[in-house]
Parts: sequence; C-alpha cells; structure tokens
Amino acid sequence: MSVLADEFTQVFREEHRAIRDLLLELIDAFRAADRPRIESLLRETAAATGPHFRYEEEALYPSLVTIFGAEYVEQLLGDHDRAIGTARRLVELAGRVPLTSSEAEQATSLVRTILPHVSDCDGLSVMVEVLPEAQVRSIFDARSRSLRENLDLFAWADSVRERPRAH
Repeated sequence: MSVLADEFTQVFREEHRAIRDLLLELIDAFRAADRPRIESLLRETAAATGPHFRYEEEALYPSLVTIFGAEYVEQLLGDHDRAIGTARRLVELAGRVPLTSSEAEQATSLVRTILPHVSDCDGLSVMVEVLPEAQVRSIFDARSRSLRENLDLFAWADSVRERPRAH
C-alpha cells in the first residue's frame, strides 16, 4: 500500500468516525427532545457531510467504477440521495420539538437508516489501496476543494450536486 493510500485510509476513517459520533449524539438528543442540541447537531452534521459527500461523489466513487462496476456505485449514490432526504426530514422534525414520543422514535429510526452507509462506506478505503497513486492524489485534491468551498450538505445538494434534488 502506498503512503498516500494509507493517509487516505486514516483521513477517511476519521471522517466516518466523526459522522458516526454526530449521528449517535443526534439519536440521544432526539430521545431527550433537546431542541438546542438537536439543532446544533443537525448543523454540525450538515457541515461535516457536505464536503465529505461532495468529494466522494466527484472523485472517489467515479474512481471505484472500474473495481465495483457502475451498478454498485449507483447504489452508493442512492445511499447519498436517501441520506440527504432523511436529513431534510430530520430538520423538519426538529422544528416540532417538543416531539411526541412517536416523533422522537421516528427521528431515531431515521438516523439509524443512515448509520449502515457510514460503516459500509468506511470500508471503501481498502479498495482505494489498489488505485494508482495519481488517482488517490486526485481524490485528495477533490477533498481539498470541497473543504475549501465548505458547502454544507443542503447548500451542496441544492446548488452544486449534479444529481436531481433528493427530498
């Protein structure tokens, strides 16, 4: 494995850990019906996932087509579609605090639907290990651009993302 691929694995894993932790905290906040914490966590999650999703879609996923095929990459993009739609629904539910117990459970279930993508996606780094170093560098370059532009999930999805708007 190249040093660059190893660095990618470390960075990618840390990003997924941070997103995982935000989502788990969000479950706790919804259960506690803690509106300020829910709103803060939703903002943090959108800020973290916007640049992350962006460089995945613009550079990582296209690089993986030769390994997995277009069908699986489309599945990954569909996971993003659903995560964006779920995030919009969570923002909507956050506006209803105090939540009924049913709404709190619905929010918890919604967050849980995103968690498998976080853990599954983290495993993609083992495939990045077999990519040519120039491709890994290109992924890092896309990551740098995404971080520099710093669009949150909704700003990116609504203004830059090439796929149709996820609801």
